[in-house]
Amino acid sequence: MPYVLIVDDEPDLAQLLEFNLRQAGLETVTAHSGEQALAEAKRRLPDLIILDLMLPDISGLEVCHQLKSNSQTRTALILILTAKGDESDRVKGLEEGADDYLTKPFSIRELLLRVKAILRRSYETEPTQKIHGMMRLDLGSHRCFVEESEVTLTALEFRLLQHLMAAPGRVQSREILLEEVWGLSGSLETRTVDTHMMRLRDKLGSARPYLETVRGIGYRLLEPDRLSASA
Repeated sequence: MPYVLIVDDEPDLAQLLEFNLRQAGLETVTAHSGEQALAEAKRRLPDLIILDLMLPDISGLEVCHQLKSNSQTRTALILILTAKGDESDRVKGLEEGADDYLTKPFSIRELLLRVKAILRRSYETEPTQKIHGMMRLDLGSHRCFVEESEVTLTALEFRLLQHLMAAPGRVQSREILLEEVWGLSGSLETRTVDTHMMRLRDKLGSARPYLETVRGIGYRLLEPDRLSASA
């Protein structure tokens, strides 16, 4: 039975979430502050955390950051549920490693559908590693290696590289990357993609040539044999 940690300082809303999630067959526990949430996640790792951003002690973004920075809790899935609906807030949440973002007010039906979709994706059978030339992603631990040396990536950088490795050789426009990696409208400023791609390249070091800029369109991950041929 999937285990869900609800983090919200509104008792009535937390109780409503708890009731409906349990009706849907999920096991739940509730935390009403950021510190309590971090303690609960370390005590027993949740399959999913439903996280409010506006908490009475530390912000939900900081909670998200600490969870994703800790090897003990980094694999927990996070759905941010908040009244903060600006795209900039959503970008920040996804950059910190959240898997989905839903704004208040919301419908219980939509929330349950999103929860089930996130959990279903996590349980789908897939390789535990992705290998592309000298690069290797360990999907279970969210670790990246280049020539067997570990490279420290943010959750969003990891997701971006994983997305590119899923379709090597295919050109990915900035708008598509915003929609499929960030989960945002392509109308958002596309320099967001360029900035993250530049940081990712710098971190990949000797594997940096794999990330090719396609002028006027976007980016693609070169196949290892093409890279060797051009060297």
